Amino acid sequence: MPLASSPSELTLTGRRIVLGITGSIAAYKSAVLARELRRRGAEVRVVMTPGATEFITPLTLATLVDRPVHSDFTEDEHAGVWTNHVELGIWGDLLLVAPATANTLAAMVHGGCENLLQAVLLSARCPVAVAPAMDLDMYTHDATQANLKALAERGVDVIEPGTGPLASGLFGKGRMAEPEEIADYVTAWFASELPWAGKRVLITAGPTHEPLDAVRFLGNRSSGKMGFALAEAFAKQGAQVTLVAGPVALATPDRVHERIDVETAVEMNEAVQSRWNGMDWGVACAAVSDFRPAQTSEEKWHRGEMPQAVTLVENPDILAGMGQRKSESQRLVGFALETDDGHESAKKKLERKNLDAIVLNSLRDDGAGFGHDTNKVTVLTRGGKSVSFELKSKYEVALDLVELWRTTLTP
Repeated sequence: MPLASSPSELTLTGRRIVLGITGSIAAYKSAVLARELRRRGAEVRVVMTPGATEFITPLTLATLVDRPVHSDFTEDEHAGVWTNHVELGIWGDLLLVAPATANTLAAMVHGGCENLLQAVLLSARCPVAVAPAMDLDMYTHDATQANLKALAERGVDVIEPGTGPLASGLFGKGRMAEPEEIADYVTAWFASELPWAGKRVLITAGPTHEPLDAVRFLGNRSSGKMGFALAEAFAKQGAQVTLVAGPVALATPDRVHERIDVETAVEMNEAVQSRWNGMDWGVACAAVSDFRPAQTSEEKWHRGEMPQAVTLVENPDILAGMGQRKSESQRLVGFALETDDGHESAKKKLERKNLDAIVLNSLRDDGAGFGHDTNKVTVLTRGGKSVSFELKSKYEVALDLVELWRTTLTP
């Protein structure tokens, strides 16, 4: 991969990097690499093989990244605390193995799982890059070269080693690339190689609140967690995300380009429609109130002052408005939360609002819907495809959805 013209001008702010360190003399360079990645703004978690700990101590790396270092399947054998290798594989935006020994490269090709790092590599859902480090004859051996070729064919980025004096006393190719070079490579990769790089995505999230009086409103139980998880997943994969959020108590995910906070459906509609023409994708995840009071009171209604009836008027249909104006190059996805199976109503909504896909979930499913940290969804596409995902964390669901849309709906 060619480097960006000025990688030093870019940053890694908000990027999550799992740094794998294997048993090579070049492990001492990993301390400098970890510090450089942190200096550029990345969050770094370190996973060491048992061999790596013989060259550099976990304490050194833990101090540099300000996090505990993982080197075994168990954190505390007596307490029964184990290291969740799956969580590590999901947490990272990139898994970088530097240095990568011949042994680890071979294990990656053949699916070895003899240590924690190998388990994380098998579980990783993020891209993987390796920086080989070994002696000249090991590097040029046919087996090593075949392994590097196999990994490259599987999509693993290989950061070429340098040529120079080696630990054996030989001179040749096999030196791990210098930490600054690796950091430049990683920075450029995030700038240009992420699957959603250059795409502009508009996401709505959370509820809307329609005021009745100075303190009361019509609303729903939406927490906004699913929409914010989608914003995080899109942004981490390179998209320029604009997040239009109703009243929620959630922090803005890292690398979101713009967040617009609104309260009512009318405000959300204005924010969305004014930006929609400039977007490549729209994901309408917000639970927008269909109605609002025709009149509201600027004062609080006290007991005995409440009107006997409240007249409601329809709110603008934000998603339908986006669908009406959608160009051939734009893609639009809606959400449908139902209290029954909901497939037929979701299909009708898909057609009626000119969507490319709709995400269906039901309040009948335990752990799905409003307020939960988990979700269980089915995606219906305009082409008649239906894909279901089992109950997972909302961030895991977001990763599944973003990947599905990229591979099935991208123009």
